Amino acid sequence: MTHTVKSALWLLFFSTILMAWVALYKMSTGMGLDLLGRPAMDMGAMDMGAMGTGMGPDMGPMADEMPPGAEMPVEDAMPMAALPAMEMAAAETAAMEMAAAEMASMTRFTPLFGMWSIMMAAMMLPTLVPTLTNYDRLITSANGSRVGWLGVLGGYCTIWIGVAAFFAGMQLLLLRLGIIDAMGIAQSAWIAGGLLIAVGAFQFTGAKEVCHGVCHAPMNYFLGYWRPGFLGGVRMGAGLGTYCAGCCWGFMALGFVGGMMSLLWMGLATLFMVLEKLPQVGHYITRPLGVALIAGGLGVLTYPFFVG
Repeated sequence: MTHTVKSALWLLFFSTILMAWVALYKMSTGMGLDLLGRPAMDMGAMDMGAMGTGMGPDMGPMADEMPPGAEMPVEDAMPMAALPAMEMAAAETAAMEMAAAEMASMTRFTPLFGMWSIMMAAMMLPTLVPTLTNYDRLITSANGSRVGWLGVLGGYCTIWIGVAAFFAGMQLLLLRLGIIDAMGIAQSAWIAGGLLIAVGAFQFTGAKEVCHGVCHAPMNYFLGYWRPGFLGGVRMGAGLGTYCAGCCWGFMALGFVGGMMSLLWMGLATLFMVLEKLPQVGHYITRPLGVALIAGGLGVLTYPFFVG
């Protein structure tokens, strides 16, 4: 029975991650964005003009055969071959209108907060796997329990929901100040490059080292701050979530460089954060990531001088 409960909880956990990624994909495509978070639709497609609709000035050979002053019959003025093109244009127009409505909703706090919450589930829950695995071991070797396991998960999620609210509010503020556009992308190369450099430099700070040390070795945290039961799990999960937010805030902030709905950025950020928490490689990639981010920031800042 215990093994069944354990398997069911883990299955629910990974299913939640999968559903979050599916939801993000649907949100992105619903806004008409590609994997980079840029508009995938050709806005010029709405201007069909005389392109295959049969409504242009050249009405075909029948127009030359008609006597002056005669009107073309309706059934001839609208060739059957033009109907599929018109239906396609109408469908594209409807899709663009829906995408515009979805995009417009991202200028209000509640939809933004929902989006960020789903992003946190998709990106941060995978990084919690080593922590929950370590707690699993304490269920047999200490007085851990399944409700304590759920408590750790709940406390961790509570912190990151708070982080989602913070970033949603920050995105609205930056949008209204004109620093980012509606897709959450920095309007200035100086801002984008500066943010990359700042996040890269943070990788070398003592704060990053302390926070990463806790995230990288959750067993040490459990042994030092052990609390039994569900509420004890919530306290430990909230503590671990706080250190995790201190460790990973920069990767979240980089969404203002790549675009908030860039699935490519989300995937790369998730990969980097998971790798940082792996006991085997975590300590070896933190500073190289910092170097790569600083180099990327310098590249963004200097690129206009080379192409200008």
